[in-house]
Amino acid sequence: MIEFKVDGDHIPLIQLLKATNLVQTGGEAQIVVTEGQVMYNGHVDYRKRLKVRRGDTVEFAGEVIRVI
Repeated sequence: MIEFKVDGDHIPLIQLLKATNLVQTGGEAQIVVTEGQVMYNGHVDYRKRLKVRRGDTVEFAGEVIRVI
């Protein structure tokens, strides 16, 4: 499990995937989101501009990110 501390109110999902090094580029992040490879709080989510907040979990490529 990866624990990611968010500064401020939220972090966009695309930026979170890049910041945790699960993808290399924003373009790659957009592709995996639109292909339904990312789960947000236990459900597949296709929103590229999703705002991830403290207490949320994101799953991708066998990794779980908990936002704190």
